[in-house]
Amino acid sequence: MLSKKVLLIAAVVLVALLLGYQYTVQQNLAGPIRLMPDDAAVVAQGQEVYVAECATCHGAQLQGQLNWQQRLPNGRLPAPPHDETGHTWHHDDASLFNVTKYGPQFVAGPDYQSDMPAYEGKLTDAEIIAVLSYIKSEWPAEARATHDEINRRAVPQ
Repeated sequence: MLSKKVLLIAAVVLVALLLGYQYTVQQNLAGPIRLMPDDAAVVAQGQEVYVAECATCHGAQLQGQLNWQQRLPNGRLPAPPHDETGHTWHHDDASLFNVTKYGPQFVAGPDYQSDMPAYEGKLTDAEIIAVLSYIKSEWPAEARATHDEINRRAVPQ
């Protein structure tokens, strides 16, 4: 039987690893994840990637799929809109980045069933930030201001 000291050390190491992983996931090479909806070059790149990778499900006008809040017969939800009628702007930059990169399972758990793929290995971090920047650039001023406030609360300055 393992001693209490060994179990305590293992628990401390596990917690340190989990905290380190969470910190790493929420960071890019330059620090906290930050969208750039006012950077024309980033937004243009994001629009190109969005059209190629996202518009099929989320709509060319960010409108999402019909009845996006009602589960399909297979139990999955349709793709939500990314315009102001959806909930995208209710989530901070890091959360949006993580769901895009790692899939909805990152926040909903490994058993969550979704048609949304994880884009890790398919899109670079910069492309993911560009797509999300493009999406944010399309929101009305009020939604952008609310999203900015959500980010201020989520990421200490």
